[in-house]
Amino acid sequence: MKTTLLLTALLACTAGIPAFAATPINETRPLDARGRVDISNVKGRIEVRTWDKAEVAITGSLGEGAERLQVEGDQRNLEVKVRYPRNSRNTEPTTLVLQVPRHASLDIEGVAATIDVAGVAGDELDIDSVSGSVTAVGAPRSADISSVSGDLRLNLNSETVEVESVSGTIALRGRIGGEVSAETVSGDITIDTRGEAVRRFSASTVSGNAGFTGALADGGRISAESVSGNLRLTLQKALSARVHAESFSGSLSAPGVSVSRPKYGPGSSFEHSFGSGSGEIRLETFSGNAELRLE
Repeated sequence: MKTTLLLTALLACTAGIPAFAATPINETRPLDARGRVDISNVKGRIEVRTWDKAEVAITGSLGEGAERLQVEGDQRNLEVKVRYPRNSRNTEPTTLVLQVPRHASLDIEGVAATIDVAGVAGDELDIDSVSGSVTAVGAPRSADISSVSGDLRLNLNSETVEVESVSGTIALRGRIGGEVSAETVSGDITIDTRGEAVRRFSASTVSGNAGFTGALADGGRISAESVSGNLRLTLQKALSARVHAESFSGSLSAPGVSVSRPKYGPGSSFEHSFGSGSGEIRLETFSGNAELRLE
């Protein structure tokens, strides 16, 4: 009898408590093979995969507290956006899973959302994140990817790549033969073009380290600067470039160079030509070290 009364009391207490459950998502929209998809989600996860169909499939789950999933646009430009109330502190994470045409362009925005993209080969891949990590694998013609504190893990075969982070790390691999630009404040930069010769490479960091492994095309240009972080370039043995390096208090090194130091006061620099000197390389640091390797 006591057990029955206890169960009745518990049921009475819990009867007024709503069930917090995510709402399933299942939407399909037509999209041209080279159309554009804009995706936005504040909290949770954004996952994008590709296929050969001329349509976009959207699945996943809408988190408790989110207002709705907004899907607008036409066959050339589609917008997929999770709408949140003004005070979204108590909302649950939303998961978006999209299948898009392989050659579609993407513009993705997230705040505290993990972003995972694979298989894209469109003209543009733009990703902007605040604290969520970003993973991207594919062959877009150009990529522009940034995050404030989330890490960037990228494997891209592209003509042009621009990456930026404040405190997150940047790890970029892929056959990139055009232009690469990387910038951080305190996060480390690691870039490997898998032997491809870039036309332009620029890196800027305050306290993070920056490393580049690849090759420089004839007439190409490399520029890297740092305040306290270390710089390291690993280039082809048959390098053809004029190299200028300078530092206030960091050390400088490169094969066969003579580093100049003033008789009084700090500072060091060197100028050296490798091969016919068709390209140009500039390395500048304040207290970080700068090293050029030829392998």
